Amino acid sequence: MFVLSVLKDTVAIHPSNFGAPVDQALIVELNKKYANRVLHDVGLCVCVFDLTEVGEGKVRYGDGFLWYKLVFRMVVFRPFTSEVIVAKVKSSDEDGIRLTVGFFDDIYIPASYLPQPTAFDPNERAHFWLPDSELTSTHDMLDTPVAERMYIDQGEAVRVRVETDDFYDDEPGPPKMAEGVQIKCEAKRAPYNIICSISEQGLGPLAWWSGAQDGGEPMDEG
Repeated sequence: MFVLSVLKDTVAIHPSNFGAPVDQALIVELNKKYANRVLHDVGLCVCVFDLTEVGEGKVRYGDGFLWYKLVFRMVVFRPFTSEVIVAKVKSSDEDGIRLTVGFFDDIYIPASYLPQPTAFDPNERAHFWLPDSELTSTHDMLDTPVAERMYIDQGEAVRVRVETDDFYDDEPGPPKMAEGVQIKCEAKRAPYNIICSISEQGLGPLAWWSGAQDGGEPMDEG
């Protein structure tokens, strides 16, 4: 779930921080810049793990800052493909389920990765599974007795398998033009999405499976 990534950067220390230990001051500046930021094809930066190389501090003409060239290791949140994690249901709609691990909310289970047969109940705003059922029509599944449905409710802890992740680097700026015609802008996308599934045995709400209490708890913010 968490990995160490080696990064390089040039960091400035303000004169007011010259009294602090150099490594400490540099780590503070790096965390200000990178913490809670998504790096393309890297993941969500959490915090600096350590500094591996620190160059000599140099003063540039025109300012009083000390500039350092650094190589450092960053703790990054990026679950690997096929990793099994535990998260909580944040919301549901016809397209699937959105999950959260407290500090990261862009985790999704598309409807195609839910156990089948599954349907979305618009009244409960939740998907439900009908085990051992051969129904395929959503209309027929919504006519089944509620007691036969296994709901995936908001706030419920679920065990999921990571299928893939996607990075988006949408360019900021005004709408683009092509031959005098304005191109319609797509909806703003999150810079980093994780796609998961619960379509196999042992996956899904922890309450579905015996011994689920031994499977760990979802990560909470803080």
